[in-house]
Amino acid sequence: MHAHTLHLWKHSHAFAEHPVRAEKSTWIVMGITAGMMVIEIITGISFVSMALLADGWHMATHVAAFGIAVFAYRFARTHADNPRFSFGTGKVGALGGFASAVALAVVALVMVTESVTRVFDPREIRFNEAIFVALLGLAVNVACALVLHGHYNEGHAEGSHHHDQNLRAAYVHVIADALTSVLAILALTTGKLLGWVWMDPIMGLAGATLITWWAYGLIRDTGWMLLDGSADAATKTAIARAIEGDADNRVADLHVWQVGPQHLAASIALVTHHPQPPAHYKDLLAEIPHLAHVTVEVNPCPGESCVAAPA
Repeated sequence: MHAHTLHLWKHSHAFAEHPVRAEKSTWIVMGITAGMMVIEIITGISFVSMALLADGWHMATHVAAFGIAVFAYRFARTHADNPRFSFGTGKVGALGGFASAVALAVVALVMVTESVTRVFDPREIRFNEAIFVALLGLAVNVACALVLHGHYNEGHAEGSHHHDQNLRAAYVHVIADALTSVLAILALTTGKLLGWVWMDPIMGLAGATLITWWAYGLIRDTGWMLLDGSADAATKTAIARAIEGDADNRVADLHVWQVGPQHLAASIALVTHHPQPPAHYKDLLAEIPHLAHVTVEVNPCPGESCVAAPA
């Protein structure tokens, strides 16, 4: 008979304006990067440059990452109210990121194999053409970074550890790709001016190392989220202090985990001599950022309270 008031206790997973605009920017960056990726791979093969080819494959990994980010944004928006997802669709990006990280590790292994082969079996490189394409790739990376830079700063303005991981990954990928382009330019320039042809495969190895490091970081972060790893200690401490700062409440059990970008879930069991409705304790947590799903278990404590009764 109270069905008409149930909406007051339901959670919303509606997307804010910022992620929607970030999704559009990610589409743009993905298109630009994909075009440059094709150019670098084709010219890397044509000009016999492992550094240039490595940069192209590195760009390919970023195109895949951008695709995952776009898919996560769109899937999260279109399924935000789907009851099949208990805590919303915030982990879609983490699941896709974990899968792509495994694929990235395989790509890095292939690049290492090819680079080592060319250390012992060097080939003639068309330096002028390869350097031009590498410079073009660097310019594209800088342009993409500028497209995402504003959204990245906006997403970090709150100083939170739970910002938009999709956008963060896209931005970091662009910066890492720019660094790889610099490595390719360095290898090709020294090869042309100093005759250090061996620098080309060495930079290929360096590019593979960057991809491997990024894959490791992505597996670590997304795996932690997929396994419902506990939130940072500062957030848990803030929750406990907010609850225990009221009356004689004591937190008996506390679980806090991330269920999506800027979305935390918390399960709290507390003991008190002065039980209040759950809404009272949720109001105490109103200043804790990103708490979207809060479950409170209130247990009356037998015996006398150690807190003096109000006069």
